[in-house]
Amino acid sequence: MKEKINPLRLLLKTTLAIALVAFILVPLIGDSIGKVSLYNTFFPGRSRLPYSDYPEQAYNLSLYNLEAMFASHQVSKHNPQTSAYRVFILGDSSVWGTLLEPADTIAGQLDRLELTGPGEAPVHFYNLGYPTLSLTKDLLLLDKALDYDPDLIIWMITLESFPADKQLTSPLVENNSAAISRLIAAYHLEPVLGSGRPQERSYWERTLFGQRRNLADIFRLQLYGVMWAITGIDQYYPPDYEKAARDLTEDKSYHGWNPGEMTEDDLTLGVLLAGKQAADEVPILIVNEPILISEGLNSDIRYNFYYPRWAYDQYRQMVNEFSQAHDLNYLDTWDIVPESYFTNTAIHTNPAGVRILAESLIDPVLEVIQLEK
Repeated sequence: MKEKINPLRLLLKTTLAIALVAFILVPLIGDSIGKVSLYNTFFPGRSRLPYSDYPEQAYNLSLYNLEAMFASHQVSKHNPQTSAYRVFILGDSSVWGTLLEPADTIAGQLDRLELTGPGEAPVHFYNLGYPTLSLTKDLLLLDKALDYDPDLIIWMITLESFPADKQLTSPLVENNSAAISRLIAAYHLEPVLGSGRPQERSYWERTLFGQRRNLADIFRLQLYGVMWAITGIDQYYPPDYEKAARDLTEDKSYHGWNPGEMTEDDLTLGVLLAGKQAADEVPILIVNEPILISEGLNSDIRYNFYYPRWAYDQYRQMVNEFSQAHDLNYLDTWDIVPESYFTNTAIHTNPAGVRILAESLIDPVLEVIQLEK
């Protein structure tokens, strides 16, 4: 005789199962749930990390689960051609490629050059740039990128990524507090970053209910993979945009500092050293990226909207001296792109500007690869 179902017992078992998943299993799995992805299997991997303020037009969105971000990127695709050299490029929105097609980014243009290393092995470049200016954000991505076997890391930098007040304000940093705390402890960054810390997620925030937004974003990213596969579009390109300022103010201050007040301790140079330590045997080439050098009003006081001349000149000297003192591979390309090639900010260039930068990196990249292999 078939046993009669007890509705109350069934309800209790169902409730317990849901509670087990929501309050125990999901917190235990944590961010690893982002590893489940349709990219690089059903859909091609993305050329750059997911980011967008206009998801519907870009077939892309901003999310902060590092596992999901990397799982959607072509860097995570298994490459049977193990002899190829893998070069990862980190940095801000100029590396990610604001207003640029994927093929016109620094990684895309370098990849099109079809460079070869020792033994005629191909050199492949991967765009791991991410908008927002923060060295600590870059360190977070560098640390994660090491899971994907780079042979060389190019780290593009600019002064606006160095002030301490920029380090923990990137949403990517704020939403990966556990990883940031681990990096701070591992590389003794407390004196560099100061007492500030991203707030750790509570237990409730790590449950199924606390992660509703995170899980929904991961799911939406999979859905956008359909249109990415069909169109190759991953960014909204406005029909017009406001050009970067050429006529500038007379203000000589920078982040509250006046000429003669900014010291090496005010800039988080130690994060560069933490990157070198994290990479260990993987070489890093640090590149000071090109900036707009205005010829307009008050250009004798400021290079551009971001930088008074005194602050940027002092920064260049500090980074150069720090790199020499700590044996960092450093290349300064700050002035190689003409003013007219810059687009909507003092660090974003058009494809022709990117091409100039790409060509300047060929010899340094091949030199590092030759030395390491």
